[in-house]
Amino acid sequence: MALETKSLWKAHGGMQGVYSHASAACACAMTFAVYVPPHAEGQKLPVLWYLSGLTCTHANVMEKGEYRKAAAEHGVIIVCPDTSPRGEGVADVPGDWKLGLGAGFYVDATQEPWSAHYRMYSYVTAELPAVIAASFPMADMGRQGVFGHSMGGHGALIAALKNPGRYLSCSAFAPIVHPMTADWSRPALAAYLGSDETIWRKWDAVALIEDGARFPELLVDQGTADSFLADGLRPWLLEEACRAVSLPLSLRMQAGYDHSYYFVSSFVADHIVWHAKRFAA
Repeated sequence: MALETKSLWKAHGGMQGVYSHASAACACAMTFAVYVPPHAEGQKLPVLWYLSGLTCTHANVMEKGEYRKAAAEHGVIIVCPDTSPRGEGVADVPGDWKLGLGAGFYVDATQEPWSAHYRMYSYVTAELPAVIAASFPMADMGRQGVFGHSMGGHGALIAALKNPGRYLSCSAFAPIVHPMTADWSRPALAAYLGSDETIWRKWDAVALIEDGARFPELLVDQGTADSFLADGLRPWLLEEACRAVSLPLSLRMQAGYDHSYYFVSSFVADHIVWHAKRFAA
């Protein structure tokens, strides 16, 4: 569980770090980022997990997300894992950005060759939290929240729905809400999980809700100018599933915004405030 510190920068009175460690879940070295806001000695701070989208690493939100000012103001640790295993021997499909490196989909793969390394769900919900708890004494693991973008929004939703009581809050930016029926995610689920679509339901937010999973409330922001809106994201399916079981969902359609970090960075501070209020409740 020993960490290697790759870099440290002071920002908004706190420290932005990048670290790597040997992951048992992914059977390779994994890199992640942590922002620790300024705090008094001995103070415990809530932990907010940010899960990134397709083609991304830990660095995309760290460099483009503009989360540090709000995290510093509200005393929230932000942890940004990678999106897939990486390194020599890790399976990939060169040229396919929807499968392999950068496209872990936050599932635990059961099919070869993916099952050897692609266990991102276990990594972000079990192994990395244990690393954070052991290495960052200011982290209050009793107050965790999760949010993410696109594929990472899907990851945030399923993490919350599959772990009742683990997270106090969950939100997403332009999430893939029903990946088993979306053209850009079906091939990945088939590759990682096999052909039995009943198994896919355990990794799909809409299906999880239909099958009985619950969470106290969800916040989703979605840009109306997102080119993936109609084919890949379809937030109205999440809205319908939540309405059917009276699960509180605030779906905010943001006029003119696309799928980029220009969109995410415009609303990330608002999400951090929303999470911080629930950490303080």
